[in-house]
Parts: sequence; C-alpha cells; structure tokens
Amino acid sequence: MPYSLGEIASRIGAELHGDPSCVITGVAPLASAGAGQITFLGNRKLASLLPRTRASAVILAASDLASCPVHALVAKEPYVAYVRAAQLLHPEPEFTPGVHALASVAASASLGAGVAVGPCAVVGERVRLGDNVYVGPGCVIGDDVEIGRDSRLIANVTICNGVSIGQRVRLHPGVVIGADGFGLAREEGGRWLKIPQLGRVIIHDDVEIGANSAVDRGAIGDTVIEEGVKIDNLVQIGHNTVVGAHTAIAGCAVIAGSVRIGKRCMIGGAVAIAGHIDITDDVVITGMSGVPNSIRSPGTYSSGMPVTDNRTWLRNTVRLRHLDEIARKVGFLEAELRRLREQQEGRGPEGDE
Repeated sequence: MPYSLGEIASRIGAELHGDPSCVITGVAPLASAGAGQITFLGNRKLASLLPRTRASAVILAASDLASCPVHALVAKEPYVAYVRAAQLLHPEPEFTPGVHALASVAASASLGAGVAVGPCAVVGERVRLGDNVYVGPGCVIGDDVEIGRDSRLIANVTICNGVSIGQRVRLHPGVVIGADGFGLAREEGGRWLKIPQLGRVIIHDDVEIGANSAVDRGAIGDTVIEEGVKIDNLVQIGHNTVVGAHTAIAGCAVIAGSVRIGKRCMIGGAVAIAGHIDITDDVVITGMSGVPNSIRSPGTYSSGMPVTDNRTWLRNTVRLRHLDEIARKVGFLEAELRRLREQQEGRGPEGDE
C-alpha cells in the first residue's frame, strides 16, 4: 500500500527531512533499496552504505542525517521506526469471513463476527471464537477452547481441549497447544505410569508462537504464557511452566516443566532450562547455554564452549580430560609455594631463625 513520506512520518512519529509528497511503496535493505522504497540505518557497521543508497528515503538517527543523500526520517530508535513503517506499508493479508464447505464446526460452538474457518479445519464442542478470528486450513480446535478476538491460527495448528487463548495471538503452522506434558512415574520393576495431565494452557494477549513449537498443558495447575511473549520456531515448553510478560524465546530452546521465567527475559537459541527452577526478570541467556539452577539476579548469562577450529578443539578436549589432575597439581604447588614463603619470612637478616 503506497503512502506519502509525510504520512509515514506522521504515523511512525519521525521527523521528516525532505519532500513530504514523495510516494513510498515498500521497504528494502539499505544496500539494495531503490526508487519508491524506504530503508533504515540501525547498525553502525553499515554506515558506509548510506552515502551510496538509492532508496527514496532512509530512517536514521539524527547523528547520521548529514551523510544521507536522500529524503530522511529521523527517529530516536530507527529500527523500531522502520518496523512501524513496514507494518504500515505491508499490512497483513485480509481474509474473507465464513466457514469453508470442507470445515467441520460443532453445533455448540460460538463464532463471533467476521470469523473465518478454512478448509479441513475442525472446531470442537462449546468452542468460543471472538470477533475476526482466523482459523486456517487443517487446524484442529478441541472442545471447550476459547480464542480471543483478532487472533490467527495460520495453518495446521492443534489446540487441545480446554485451552484459553487471548486477543491478537498469532500461532504459526504446526503449533501444538495443550498436548499432554511429559509426566511419568516409575514403579518397581521399571515400568512407567502415565500421570494424568489435568491442567490447562492459558495464553494471554499479543503472544506469537513460531512454527512447530509446543506448549504442554499443566499436570494439575496451568501452563501460562503471559502477554506479549514471543516464541520462535521449534521451542518446547513443559507443563506448569510460566513465561513472564514480554519475554522472547529463540528457536530450539527447551524449557522443562514447572519453570518460572520472569518478565522481559531473552532466551537464546538452543538453550536448555532444567525443571523446577526460577529465572528472575530481565535475564538474558545466550544461545546454547544450559541452565541447571535458578537465576536470582538480572543480567546476561552464558555457558557452553564457543566454536573454534577442529584441531584446537581436539587439543582442548584432551586437556579437559586431565582437568582434575591439573587442578590437584596446581593446589599442591600453591601449598608448597605458601610453605616456602612462610619459611623465608621466618628467617632473620643473616638467614638464621
């Protein structure tokens, strides 16, 4: 959808430097943007590209304005301003309300105004869908599920019985919400007994969950995803876990059961978090980290071994096998050094006791 530069500046709260009637039709990267497109400079490493840009306009910080050869929108946070411009220029595709002929909707289900149910979707008994909910092709919604207005289930999403989903929630293809958690008890003889999973999943407003992620239902209490949480693809969240508001979780993270994650946390890709621990607010956990214990203080936490060339890694691995032996030797040498120092300090000027 085309907008004038003046309209964009007004909508995103930026300061315009240039022709307000310039028409913008889309967004593009700084290096490849052309006429009719708007781009942004948010990374100082790309500043050398700014004087050569062919975009019609650039969103940038005031400190970069002098180097900009085209129209500019000055913003305090250029990347955030760019995102708002992109949302304006590239709105979500509209859908046609109605129930597809190949969909199955229970007679007891309640559908709000403007709801769309796609082909091969199944909507169970006593389901309540708010206004403008989109249920994409192949989605399955179990009994007694509630979904708030303006939420979207893109395709092949499974919502199990009793789940509660808030407003403006987006669930990408393959998401499973409310399947049984990994609850087992081992009896004498080694047999596993399945523990009934009796809780629910409660997802609050403005949550987004990426493709093929899973959020398990609670064993007795509920699994809760608070407002504004953003979850990437292929993330596993165990039963009875609570994820605090506006936390972001990157792809392939694994969170065991009964974990409490605070607000505004950032959890990197492939992080593994052990069960029954607490993570306080404003914690950053970098990718590939293992978290076996609770984190009580805000800050950035890391573990794991950074990548290096294979020969160095092999040498380090061999040395790692001798770590305990090395530590013992260092301890012995420290003790011997301490003994010699004490002995030397005990002697007189001539070396006599």
